[in-house]
Amino acid sequence: MLGAVAAQSGGSIMMIVWIVILFAFMYFFMIRPQQKETKKKNAMMSSLAVGDTIMTTSGFYGVIIDIQEDTVIVEFGSNRNCRIPMQKAAIQAVEKPEDVVESKKEKEKENKKDGK
Repeated sequence: MLGAVAAQSGGSIMMIVWIVILFAFMYFFMIRPQQKETKKKNAMMSSLAVGDTIMTTSGFYGVIIDIQEDTVIVEFGSNRNCRIPMQKAAIQAVEKPEDVVESKKEKEKENKKDGK
């Protein structure tokens, strides 16, 4: 009878160990990456500046012309007549003007190397 109680307590300890492993797995593969993504998005939102090219969550590209606390005014289209206020949360990606210049220089260097 004592052996059965010891075996049962050993089984419950293993059950607790598996539950702990399951929660650790969920944390490292679900919760932690989401927290990293949230930090990255918050950093992107805090670095917004007038003149940045953005892509909205609906896939439209535009240029920021004014920034308020939680809204931005974005200019869309080639004729620059479409100005729309939108929430900062609707911005999916930001491209700084400096980044565009650097990427063009890198492409030119690669083309020169390939040409030789």
